[in-house]
Amino acid sequence: MVQPSKEAKNSQLSAPQQSLLLIKPKPIEVVDTTSESRLIPEIVKKPKSVKQPKLISPVTQKHSQQLNKQELRSIFQAVGIIIGSVHFTNGKSFVNIRGKEYSLYYTLSHRKAYDALIKEIEATGNCNQRLIVYPRILHFPRKEQPYLIGFQLVGFDSGRQTNGIEKQLQNFQFRLCGLWQFIPVCQTPCISVFKNFSKQRLEYIKQAEPIKKLKFMKALHVPLIWRDAPASPFRFNPKVPKEALGQPLFMEVLAKFIPERDVFSFDSLLALPQENAPKFLKAGKALKQAAISYAKKDKQAPQLKQKVDLSSKETKSTHS
Repeated sequence: MVQPSKEAKNSQLSAPQQSLLLIKPKPIEVVDTTSESRLIPEIVKKPKSVKQPKLISPVTQKHSQQLNKQELRSIFQAVGIIIGSVHFTNGKSFVNIRGKEYSLYYTLSHRKAYDALIKEIEATGNCNQRLIVYPRILHFPRKEQPYLIGFQLVGFDSGRQTNGIEKQLQNFQFRLCGLWQFIPVCQTPCISVFKNFSKQRLEYIKQAEPIKKLKFMKALHVPLIWRDAPASPFRFNPKVPKEALGQPLFMEVLAKFIPERDVFSFDSLLALPQENAPKFLKAGKALKQAAISYAKKDKQAPQLKQKVDLSSKETKSTHS
C-alpha cells in the first residue's frame, strides 16, 4: 500500500490548521549610536538570531494579515482611560477610583490640559471626570515590596471630541505596547515601554547632562496579568549563554486596569507578537554610572564651595 506524501497530508488539513503561526523571535542587537562616547543611549536595531518561545494561541491567516498591517504603525506606548473623583490638596492632585486614591501628575507638555481640567471642575462643580492618562509605576529595589501606581494626565473627556483616543478606548482600558518580560524588581511580568527613537531626541540627549539623559530615557514597566499569552515573558538568566537566551518579544495589547488589585489584566491582542521591536532609546550601564557620579559631585558642590569661601576668608584675615 502506497503511503501518502507529506505534501498530500498537509493538503488534507483544514484552513485554520494550515494557518497556525510559529514565531521565531530574534535577539535585539544593542549598539551605541556613535563611537565618540559611551554615554550616548543604546539603540535597538534589527535582530539577528533567535531562541524560539513556546507559543500557545494560534492565529488564523486572515487575522494575521489584519494584524500585520498594524505592525507598520507600531510604537512604544502606554495610554488609557480612567474615571474617578479628582481633588486637589496642598498643591497636589489626586484621583479617587472605587475608594482607592492615586496621585495624578502632569508635565509641562500637558500643563494646558491640567489647567483646563481645573477650570472644568470649578465651572461645573463636577469632580467625577473621565481622564486620558499615562500610567506611572514606581518599582522598588526589593522584589517583595509592592510597586506604586499613579497616573499622568494627558487630557480629559469634555465630550467635544469625535475621534480622539477617548472615543477609541473604553473606561479603564489601556493600550500597552512594549517588550514582554520579567524585570528583577517585580514578581509580575511587565510590558516595558521605552522611549521611541527620533533624531531630535537623540540630539537632545547628546547635549543633556547625564542625570537628565537617564531621566529622559527611563522606561515604564507596567505589570500585566496575561495567563494565556502566546509566548512566555522573557526572563534574564545570567547562567544561560547570551546566544541561547533569546530576547523579549514586542507586544501590542489592550488591557483593563483593575484598581482592586492594582494591576493591569490582558483584554485583547492588537497585533501579532513581533520579533523586531520599533527602534528605541535605552540607557546603558556607562550612562547610569556617569549619572551616579554626576549626582555625587553635584551634592558635594555646595560643601566644596563653602570650604573654598572659608579658606579664602582665612587667607584674607591672615594677610591683613
